[in-house]
Amino acid sequence: MLPKILVIDDDASLRRVVEYNLQEAGYQVLSAAGGEEGLRLFAEESPVLVVTDMKMPDMNGMQVLKWVKKRSPETMVIMVTAFGTVDVAVEAMKAGAYDYITKPFNRDELRLIVAKALQFSGLTAENSRLKAELSNKSDYRTIVGSSKGMERVFEVVSKVADTDASVLITGESGTGKELVARSIHHKSRRNNAPFITINCAAIPRDLLESELFGHVRGAFTGAIKDKIGKFQLADGGTLFLDEVGELPLELQPKLLRALQEKVVEPVGGTKPYKLDVRVVAATNLDIDKALADSTFREDLYYRLAVIPLHLPPLRERQEDIALLLHYFCGKHGANRVKFGNGVLNILTSYRWPGNVRELENLVERLLIMRGGDTITIEDLPEKICNGATTLGVKTSSGNVINLPEGGYSLEQLEREVVVCALGRNLWNQTAAAKFLRIPRHTLIYRMGKYGILPPLHTGR
Repeated sequence: MLPKILVIDDDASLRRVVEYNLQEAGYQVLSAAGGEEGLRLFAEESPVLVVTDMKMPDMNGMQVLKWVKKRSPETMVIMVTAFGTVDVAVEAMKAGAYDYITKPFNRDELRLIVAKALQFSGLTAENSRLKAELSNKSDYRTIVGSSKGMERVFEVVSKVADTDASVLITGESGTGKELVARSIHHKSRRNNAPFITINCAAIPRDLLESELFGHVRGAFTGAIKDKIGKFQLADGGTLFLDEVGELPLELQPKLLRALQEKVVEPVGGTKPYKLDVRVVAATNLDIDKALADSTFREDLYYRLAVIPLHLPPLRERQEDIALLLHYFCGKHGANRVKFGNGVLNILTSYRWPGNVRELENLVERLLIMRGGDTITIEDLPEKICNGATTLGVKTSSGNVINLPEGGYSLEQLEREVVVCALGRNLWNQTAAAKFLRIPRHTLIYRMGKYGILPPLHTGR
């Protein structure tokens, strides 16, 4: 798509010359005979660059500059001024103009300053994108877990990340589906390109097609200018379709075409755009039921689920809870906080309907409300304590071990005891061995036997 430039000048002959020279240089040019007309065109067309005369009868260039910068700070503005008003042009640069050009000017001078402005605009946009990407990159490092279920997840992510295969991530709400999608992106060769997300359940049905594929001006009531869709924004990178199971049935064929042919066509448009986008999708719905009920197309499912990846709920990876507690405490600046007797037993036997998200919210609440450096059973919400499905067994030492009513594996119990001891001692192996009253080498042997790894292990 050609860069769009708006030229505002009340001198018709000069305006035509500038318009012709810029079009010849390969730009899309809009022109206006005055400030008010120019601002109307700016609001409708959203150009990336404005070239405006300083002196005009209805509105001067400084007023145009301030109006544009207030509404679109990233838009470049070049001032055109007569030789005697250079001081005013310098003031305009202080107010946000990119540069100025004095009359009379030749074709090459105009083209050079426009090219530099557009190059600067591109570098500024790229810098903003990289900053956003950098802030997001920290997210994918926080996939915490050493359970067998999470090890399988890490293994799949490592194998598929640097391919272009579509991935469908399934799992309950709060299990970390977007976190895994970001991990796939950042481990891939696309990691310097955009990671664009869209929640298919959060956007009204009549706007979702435009959000995905874009639209052209006049495509529908309210479409006053062209809009770029998420697919085009993700070109070269990854598009994450969250809650894809909520996608309306009538939109599914268009998504299927975009996946199969790697092209999108904006709403109301006739020109298809060829794209290079890797799609990762996620849903918390029972996808088998959706297929059986014909609310989700089978051909679309197979196109999305080239690589199916299921995230286990927290209740099926209880051995990760101690790791997650340690991580969330550190995340909120409370590394020294400890958990008292019985707390971990209750937390590992709770069902966690909100999964990891619910656990993090609980930790944050406990850290805010705690009275000291140790969190006790009394600090836990009544809902958590009442929701723990455990059976108390009193040992000869008088301690109570909480066991599930349906029975429990002795090896699993031993593994959880080791993880708990390490978590309580901030993963200091010497301190944890002392706590368990065993030699350090025995602890290390048990860690190896059960595949217990320190926090923040991501299978890389």
